Formats: sequence, C-alpha cells, structure tokens
Amino acid sequence: MIQFKEDILKVISIFIMSFFYILVGIDHFKNPDWYVKIIPPILPYKLELVYFSGILEVFLGVLLVFKKMRFIACWGLIALLLAVYPANIYLAVTNGSALGISPLSAWLRLPFQFLFIAIACWHLNPEN
Repeated sequence: MIQFKEDILKVISIFIMSFFYILVGIDHFKNPDWYVKIIPPILPYKLELVYFSGILEVFLGVLLVFKKMRFIACWGLIALLLAVYPANIYLAVTNGSALGISPLSAWLRLPFQFLFIAIACWHLNPEN
C-alpha cells in the first residue's frame, strides 16, 4: 500500500514538475526583463542566458513526461538548477531590490532551489 501511494505521488509530481518547468521556461520569452534583473552583473550576455535557460527548462520539462528520458531530464534539471543558483544568490544579496521584493522573499528562494534539486533526485530511479 505504501509503495502504491509513493508511485502515485511520483506520477503526480512528474506532471506538476513538467508543467512548472514548461510554464516557467515559456515565461523566459514572455518576460525576459524580469529574469535579466537577477543575473549577477559580472555575467555577460544576460538576455541570451535568459533565453538559453528558458529553452532548457521547456525542453527538460517535456522530457520529464517520457519515462525513458526522465533520467536525462532529471540530471539536466539538477545541472540547470545549480547553474542558475547564482541568480538567486544575487537576488538575496541585494535583499530583493533586484526585483523589488522583500528581503525575506529573496532569502527564502535560496533553500527552495535545493528542494527542487531533491525532487529531481527522487525521480532519478529509471524504474519509476
């Protein structure tokens, strides 16, 4: 019974993750300026980085749905989440001023990135 509940939870979470990454990836093209604001000043080609990460989010979000591609999608998402973490650090260091949000909101984004990484790791097992 417990295994059945975990299996259902994994299936539901895959579709939620897929929807989330595809939606956020598309948003990179609809509202690129929002994402450009949180890229650390030291990095060049900010708009290009936003578009590239948006493409990866959509692509990896789609791959999540396919069981045979899930392992690759999860590793890709883990790498992407780590690659964009400096943007969340920059937002926190500015105490949210980069996006005009509260310092609390900016700092709370940091641990959520690791939650998303943990969820992707949970789905790495090719049997599920």
